Amino acid sequence: MKPKINTKAILITFMIGAFFAILNETLLNIALTKLMVVFNVDAPTVQWLATGFMLVMGVLMPMSAILIQWFTTRQMFLGVMTVFLIGTIIAACAVNFPMLLTGRMIQAVGTGLLIPVIMNALLLLYPPEVRGKIMGTFGLVIMFAPALGPTLSGVIVDLLGWRWLFISVIPFTLFSILFALKYLQNVGEVTRPKVDVISIILSSIGIGGIVYGFSSAGENPKGFLSATIISIILISLVSLLLFTLRQLKLDEPLLDVRVFKYKSYAQGVSVFVIVIMAMFASEIVMPMYLQGPLGYTAKVAGLLLLPGALLNGLMSPVMGTLFDKYGPRKLIIPGTIVLIGVMIFFSNINPSIPIWSFIIVYILLMLSISAIMMPAQTNALNELPKHLYPHGTAISNTLQPIAGALGVSIFVSIMTQGSKSHVEEQTARVTEQLMNEAMTVGVHHAYWFALGLCIVAFIIALSIKKAIAPEFDTDMK
Repeated sequence: MKPKINTKAILITFMIGAFFAILNETLLNIALTKLMVVFNVDAPTVQWLATGFMLVMGVLMPMSAILIQWFTTRQMFLGVMTVFLIGTIIAACAVNFPMLLTGRMIQAVGTGLLIPVIMNALLLLYPPEVRGKIMGTFGLVIMFAPALGPTLSGVIVDLLGWRWLFISVIPFTLFSILFALKYLQNVGEVTRPKVDVISIILSSIGIGGIVYGFSSAGENPKGFLSATIISIILISLVSLLLFTLRQLKLDEPLLDVRVFKYKSYAQGVSVFVIVIMAMFASEIVMPMYLQGPLGYTAKVAGLLLLPGALLNGLMSPVMGTLFDKYGPRKLIIPGTIVLIGVMIFFSNINPSIPIWSFIIVYILLMLSISAIMMPAQTNALNELPKHLYPHGTAISNTLQPIAGALGVSIFVSIMTQGSKSHVEEQTARVTEQLMNEAMTVGVHHAYWFALGLCIVAFIIALSIKKAIAPEFDTDMK
């Protein structure tokens, strides 16, 4: 007979640890403007504090499927939280930009491996008919933490200084480790499958190269037309192609890409990726616009984003419960329609807009994201058989930081190039007003691109159906 498992204690343990790890994905967003001054770096360089974090997460997440099968749940959770703690301490003590970036990269190692561990455990613990509610409850962390990041960042930076963005996280991380030592139980079995080193190399080159290539485009004068950038992206795509072909031939693949044969999984992940790009990019671009042409301080900009951030987190459990009751279509289709409307608004934004209209539209953005993200991901995973759980969670979670990094990189690159082109077209002397006009033009260009992505998400959503889950069996307490 299987031992009884205290699912509530495990869920609480996961939520405490994940909240502060995931919070760091966006905690520096509003602080980027301040850090540019502190460390004397430009926008494309400081962007690496956000993009680099997601880059490391993306490179490591494919390995999570193997690591989950090599180590126990306790070993994985405690190990990654300890790594995250070390990175946080280094960032808090940073005396220059490279040291700060190093701390962020180490933080990303912990965060990147943590989420697949948790998602896999939740799939094993809970049957499909209640997963919407459970994933929605955990989504309170996954969606609320990064959405709350910009608001907390603005307040902390203005009142205490940028170092406190990291110092304040240290005691909570220590508490999470101690709580897990007492309450966390092991979930699943340790099978220790063979590790294919070539697959790890190919995935690292492919994922790392794509994120690096897109991110570097913003720093390159020629942008995406640069021969170097094109070469990096092409090499990365070839590496990913070789990686995929190799996985199909291996008896024990690093990532079993056959999960995409399941229609609901492929559709759900596609919509999930597009929404992630829109969310992460908006959480970078909008704070910059609020502090630029609109002229707000970091603290005020953060507070303006707070209502949307709060609603985003609070609605996640509600959306999960509605998903269990009504299925994905009645949530995802309306969500994508609202998202399209939001992108249309942002693609016409200007410094004269009433601030209340911005707050309302940002609330709608976060509401639509909560209606799409967790239902799409949960429906995708529900269709998979048990032996594919580690691979399904690893792939969807690998795509999350990649999509976020690409979203940020592409949006910032389009915004930067659009702004630069506008300035070059003007014959008048460069003034603050001209720079604000240029940034407005750049933001419009970025959101035209986002609008196209959201229309694609809507088209995919029209064909999504509720996944038929395989038989589930476990002992729960």
